[in-house]
Amino acid sequence: MAHQLTAHLQQEDELEERAYVKVTWRLVPFLCLCFVIAFLDRVNIAFAKLQMVSELGWSEQIYGFGAGIFFLAYFICEVPSNLIMHRVGARRWIARIMISWAVLTGMMAFVHSTTAFYVIRFLIGAAEAGFFPGIILYLTYWYPAKRRSRVIATFMTAIPIAGVSGGILSGWILSTFHGEAGLSGWQWLFLLECVPSLIVGIAALFYLDDGIRNAKWLNEEARSRLIANIEAEAKSKQAVSVAAAVRRPAVWVLALAYFGAAMGQYGFGFWLPSIIKHMGVSSTMHVGLLSAVPYVFGIVAMLAVGRSADRSGEHRWHYLLPCAAAALGLVASALFSHQQAFSFGALTVACMGLQCLAPVFWRIPTSLLGGVAAAAGIALINSIANLAGFVSPYMIGWIVDRTGSTNFALYVIAAFLLLSAVVVFALPHSTERSQQSTT
Repeated sequence: MAHQLTAHLQQEDELEERAYVKVTWRLVPFLCLCFVIAFLDRVNIAFAKLQMVSELGWSEQIYGFGAGIFFLAYFICEVPSNLIMHRVGARRWIARIMISWAVLTGMMAFVHSTTAFYVIRFLIGAAEAGFFPGIILYLTYWYPAKRRSRVIATFMTAIPIAGVSGGILSGWILSTFHGEAGLSGWQWLFLLECVPSLIVGIAALFYLDDGIRNAKWLNEEARSRLIANIEAEAKSKQAVSVAAAVRRPAVWVLALAYFGAAMGQYGFGFWLPSIIKHMGVSSTMHVGLLSAVPYVFGIVAMLAVGRSADRSGEHRWHYLLPCAAAALGLVASALFSHQQAFSFGALTVACMGLQCLAPVFWRIPTSLLGGVAAAAGIALINSIANLAGFVSPYMIGWIVDRTGSTNFALYVIAAFLLLSAVVVFALPHSTERSQQSTT
């Protein structure tokens, strides 16, 4: 009898594992593609800057403000966007987000005044608001917490993949298309890189399902098993209102922690091409190729840390150590900026640390909140943290205009990363236990 029970349980586990493998292969590659395109459209301004700023006669501070104003709109619209997605469904809302930002990104090619630059960047932020937290929320509809860090880590390899492909593609477009049809390379960059967003946004309408119940490609047995897992986990989460979720101190503490991480991520992403150029690399093609290298190593680090965090159930040290590595890498790259090879190696270490943060971090809030509270809490944390996307590039631009160097800005960003590590490490141990109890 015991042998039969063990065999039955093993059979059930195998059924569940096969079902999750099918879900992963169905959803994650497509969502990764969406995120690669999203991140390309978000940071292609960093490569356009190599030609755009000098051609239009703008200062570093103007660029920094325009790059960052995207995130003010993101902050304003992100929570409403996630709440709307929770109500109308992911399929239509993700498609709407991608199509609208594609159109606006294409319009960037025809910007010539600072006013138009600021307005369109603001509108792109409003259009894209809700995409990343929407995807994080969407994954909670399919995966229980014990599987989520690894899935989020896989999904977020899109950032370093975008860093690799974006650097190579953007460098090629800037150098190859410059002057074609009377347009500068930076104009072609916006025109060509908005096309994938439009195509994939339309495809999302036909490819995505709003949740497990709508997934006709799962058989009834697998669908029932996965729904049961999600419903069982939902019972352990705190079902609170939007207002109550917003009032929770933990949400604001997590937002502060992620703000520090985002200061590093956006400062690095928006200024890496310029930092490499300041090292003495003059060719835009070579800048693009070198910009890809740190992200290759970032992919490996992200997957390894995400897997280790899931296996061990420990997330504090898995967050603190990459934070420390990123901070030390940024400081070392500034201290030894006159030694090109060493400085570039330090930037690579910083990138590896930065890429590891989000997959580990997002395990915490997605384990604590469910339903509409998750929609609001995740969006609130992400929207507040993404204000760093405004502060970081604007701050760096301001410092560069006044000092002629990015070194001091890198020290400030490193301090924010260390603050983030301290905040996460200081979270009550009950938070860690609540995560482990779901594994």
